[in-house]
Amino acid sequence: MHRGIALAIVVLPLFFYQGNAQTDAPKGWHLLDYSQDSFYGISLNKAYRFLKSKQKTSQQVIVAVLDSGVDTTHEDLKNILWRNPKEIPGNGIDDDNNGYVDDMYGWNFLGGKDGRDVQKSSDERSRVYHRFKDRYAGMVTDTNTLSGIEKEQFLLWKKAAGELTFSSDDQVELLFIELTAKAIKRHEKVLRKEMGSNEFTCEKVEKFDPINKSGREAKFGYLTCLKMIGVDADESNTNTIADLDEYVEGKKAAFESKDMPPFDYRADIVKDDYFNLSDRFYGNNDVMGPVQAAKHGTHVSGLIGAQRDNGIGIDGVADNVKIMMLRIVPDGDEYDKDVALAIRYAADNGAKVINMSFGKYFSPEKKWVDSAILYAASKDVLLVHSSGNENNNVDEKENFPNQWLKPGDKKAANFINVGASSDPRISGSITAEFSNYGKENVDVFAPGVRIYSTFPGGDKYGNLRGTSMAAPIVSGLAALIRSYYPHLTAIQVKKVIEASVLKPDETVFSIKPGSKNESLPFQSLSHSGGIINAFSAITVADTTSASLFIKEPAIPHNTNLVKPTTKTKK
Repeated sequence: MHRGIALAIVVLPLFFYQGNAQTDAPKGWHLLDYSQDSFYGISLNKAYRFLKSKQKTSQQVIVAVLDSGVDTTHEDLKNILWRNPKEIPGNGIDDDNNGYVDDMYGWNFLGGKDGRDVQKSSDERSRVYHRFKDRYAGMVTDTNTLSGIEKEQFLLWKKAAGELTFSSDDQVELLFIELTAKAIKRHEKVLRKEMGSNEFTCEKVEKFDPINKSGREAKFGYLTCLKMIGVDADESNTNTIADLDEYVEGKKAAFESKDMPPFDYRADIVKDDYFNLSDRFYGNNDVMGPVQAAKHGTHVSGLIGAQRDNGIGIDGVADNVKIMMLRIVPDGDEYDKDVALAIRYAADNGAKVINMSFGKYFSPEKKWVDSAILYAASKDVLLVHSSGNENNNVDEKENFPNQWLKPGDKKAANFINVGASSDPRISGSITAEFSNYGKENVDVFAPGVRIYSTFPGGDKYGNLRGTSMAAPIVSGLAALIRSYYPHLTAIQVKKVIEASVLKPDETVFSIKPGSKNESLPFQSLSHSGGIINAFSAITVADTTSASLFIKEPAIPHNTNLVKPTTKTKK
């Protein structure tokens, strides 16, 4: 998962990547303008001033967020959440006959009919390995003797088997994090008592003046450990420990996965016929899910459209949006079936932009997802995807979902893949050191380091980093364009965003993601070569009529690809 690519979270906790920070970034730096503020933000305020000068009016745009859940009570989100106009809340009836009962805010594809929720899952690599292990393990297989489907399965299984190996460096890294987590918990327990508080940030600990030796030792030890793993100064102790526990547990499960089949939490709770795409009316209407899990989706939603100019919290990028939550991302890799059905749900219920801050490196049911992407194209929907946080070149290492559609490897024109940028004043480089990149398969970059947004808890906020944060900033810009220039199609909006990027001077020091000192031109990391810029995008949208764009119709829906059956009302 890359929730951070997916829950890279942001659950490969993205705070594990250390930067060479030179200065503290202001909250909301990602919205600033480089020429005025000297931060590589997206120039959002200039864009709004331009729209005001043109006396432009907006139309409401629905943005579907396929993620881990959202806090529906949050002060900065509750007024911008999509509400199904055809559904009567709480009556237990499928009023709009779409197969989903009481789907007021969207749908939870990770829910059970008994109200339970899937919180964790294994990685797709492990699922693939054990799914085909009995069939292919120990076999010397001549692929020429296999049918097309069997050959595809065998090669997929062989790839999974080859990647289910872990080096001594992996083991050492886990041991280091595990020991660090234990030390943090030990010092944190003392600080709770000494400070008389159960929740605090690094900033508060820095300002705390202990009166005894144990307090001084706990303060020094706690701050030292957090700096070693690169935790932001305003990250709370509770969030830090929860993310550490999640990371360690996930790593241990991965190390054990070659010998031990992963437990199928989804089958235990959801109870659908997973390999039958026509069995699609499963789940429940709890779009928040477990509180800790909802952190990622709540943060993403705030970046797109947190209520602007209300005097509290933060300002989202788009000012006239409704957020539709589709819960599909557990702590672990998402499932292709859930992704495909969520895309279809969004397209059928009026979404014009779909944010997908997740991803993985195996996709056994890719045909289902590709069919859904084509379906979204037929509905004029733009899909925005986070490229991932493993500092991989995705031109060389395939990442899913992606714009390459099978069969035939056609490229979906309504799909935009996003890398994460930073700022030299924050991390020493204009690139985020964790970000995936690719001249062919990453389209644009957007800010993804030390990004401040909404957290679950009603009135909570905090920083996260990852391509998971960069993607919703692009989704917000896409929604802004579609709101004020509704005549532009999804494909044209993508063209506007790519054509208007800020291309930093090639003399600007850019560190290659994953390296310590290897530099390269920032423009070589993506297809557009730049960072999105809201002001430039709006001016391009304003001055360029739709007729001037090359007419690239949405790829027609291929009826040969898998398509769910239509539900009849019972």
